[in-house]
Amino acid sequence: MDYFLGEIQLFPYGWAPYGFRICNGDTLTIVQNQALYSLLGVNFGGDGRTNFKIPNLTNASVPNMSYYICVAGIYPTRQ
Repeated sequence: MDYFLGEIQLFPYGWAPYGFRICNGDTLTIVQNQALYSLLGVNFGGDGRTNFKIPNLTNASVPNMSYYICVAGIYPTRQ
């Protein structure tokens, strides 16, 4: 199954599936994640020059499940 970049999914894993990161507010570099930055910007933190943050949904998790964001997927287009 293909996922869109920036898509957030709820998974019952204790590890991040390939192409996903757990939504825990991690700081990512813009230079290595330009496409994801173009979608998220600094809405969740970061300085907007060298880094940005992914959403922190650790407190919103369902028991035995966690939210993960797709960091290596299809870049959504507007059609």
